[in-house]
Amino acid sequence: MTPKIIRTIVELRQAIAEFRKLSEDNRSVGFVPTMGYLHEGHASLLRQSASDNGLTVLSIFVNPLQFGPNEDLDKYPRDEERDIKVAATAGTNIIFIPALSEMYPNQALTHISVSEITERLCGASRPGHFDGVAIVVTKLFNIVQPDRAYFGLKDAQQLAVISQMTQDLNIPVEIVPCPILREEDGLALSSRNVYLDEDQRSQALILSQSLSASTDWIQAGISASELIAKLKAEISKAPLAKIDYVDVLTYPNLSQLNKDRPLNENNNDLLIAVAVYFGKTRLIDNRLLNPVEVGEGLCFAK
Repeated sequence: MTPKIIRTIVELRQAIAEFRKLSEDNRSVGFVPTMGYLHEGHASLLRQSASDNGLTVLSIFVNPLQFGPNEDLDKYPRDEERDIKVAATAGTNIIFIPALSEMYPNQALTHISVSEITERLCGASRPGHFDGVAIVVTKLFNIVQPDRAYFGLKDAQQLAVISQMTQDLNIPVEIVPCPILREEDGLALSSRNVYLDEDQRSQALILSQSLSASTDWIQAGISASELIAKLKAEISKAPLAKIDYVDVLTYPNLSQLNKDRPLNENNNDLLIAVAVYFGKTRLIDNRLLNPVEVGEGLCFAK
């Protein structure tokens, strides 16, 4: 299948309206918003959408509003030709690739902020990041008007923020979370992995290894503060690792826990999340689980 490449909002809306008008069977529209440089994780979202819906729309737009002053906006990897090939093999029907001037023809005077759940983890170390995510995702939802939108659990905080935003604003779209995809050695797939040199790539495996070990530590009855300390100590064994944060929170409301209470006595779903720099490359990873099920040997990490 060769996807249709669309670069303007008007043309995209016309194409989707035509599909809904003419389709006789599955008229639902699935949507996967991305910043491009697609990998197998993105492809898995597109395949899921293609399985669930009659039309799958992919957007590729590097959104400047979610980058801070010292972040990698200018260096963010871009490869449109490669992205189109990946999208084509995953069953994508339409690829929306707008220019900056198409998405933001004028200075935006409207702001969307989700409070509380944006104040921790990446929100604490990247102020304003989720405001940028909220405005661009809202714009894209209004442009595409999908029935379902697909997001990976690797950025679990982003997923929580978007889910809360769509609920609060009554945006009529189903948010579909999809599992983290990893390389064979465990490294979570990320567009930023291309920045890692050989030593950094090798040492970055400490993230998935430490998170995997957390299941056994929780089963042994450690508290949140003890788990955080053990994760930091484990990650610090990699000489090139510079920890941004390590935390354990309830999910999806990202509230703080009693840090001294054994985690295996907690009935809430928990997010164990880490962000670590290897050189100038910031990687995130997480493990989502339920302590009671861990105690029964039924960890549902995603």
